[in-house]
Amino acid sequence: MSNQHHSTVGQERHRLEGPKNHYLSYIISIVLTMLAFAIVLYGGIDRSFIILFLVGLAVVQIFFQLAYWMHMKDRGHFFPILGLCFGTVVALTAVVMAVFWLWW
Repeated sequence: MSNQHHSTVGQERHRLEGPKNHYLSYIISIVLTMLAFAIVLYGGIDRSFIILFLVGLAVVQIFFQLAYWMHMKDRGHFFPILGLCFGTVVALTAVVMAVFWLWW
């Protein structure tokens, strides 16, 4: 009975991860990329707003890619997520220290 429950759950999850989800996530990725190109091509906007907007879109794209394309939203990805967080902290620390060292 336990094996039947696990196989049913696995089949249901497989249906949820079908091509429809992949197509939708691909379209959303393309739309985010098109927004980035459009904001740069428009040109009549303040430069600092464009930079902040592009960084914001990049952050959204990163989380979206990690969640849907790399399946980090699923169970069992604690250590990869922990590794990514640790790597981000190390990289940001290195950048802050380099900037501090150059301006000091």
